[in-house]
Amino acid sequence: MKCFILTGAPGAGKTAILRQLEHDGFGVVEEAATDVIALEQSKGIAEPWRDPAFIDLVVDLQKRRQLRMAQAPDAVQFHDRSVVCTAALADFLGYPLSGRLSRELLRIEREDIYQKRVFLVRSLGFIKATEARRISYEEAQRFEKTHEKAYRERGFDIVPIEPGSVLDRAAAIRGAL
Repeated sequence: MKCFILTGAPGAGKTAILRQLEHDGFGVVEEAATDVIALEQSKGIAEPWRDPAFIDLVVDLQKRRQLRMAQAPDAVQFHDRSVVCTAALADFLGYPLSGRLSRELLRIEREDIYQKRVFLVRSLGFIKATEARRISYEEAQRFEKTHEKAYRERGFDIVPIEPGSVLDRAAAIRGAL
């Protein structure tokens, strides 16, 4: 099985591209951070990312989803972010790498979980705020650079996916396979 990562700034269109790739027959793994935020907000925690423990909640959900999909028969899977993105998030928020995050980074490297080509979905030039996405366009651009740096430092090759329609962007990803 080949597992590819989609990464990029919040609001860049990763989820829409993931939906198209799923429609095209590929296995997909959902982003974890947004779901952790939604769950924590449902418990009355307005901004769960302000607590460093948030990072480990994301790591745990990512790992569970990755391990579950490792049992799937899909020859190619696309993951909406990975634990490397979570390391970039910790860096962006000014949190040190927790033991749990460090161990998960080592595990994915040791087990060679992901392909070394990462699809960096470039920003569409704007950002739409949501309950989980409370970031300015300028912050999102800086966040994108943090992700790119985190992947390069860990030996991944970046494949930029430029702005365009969802169909064009999904086609660019399929063409890069």
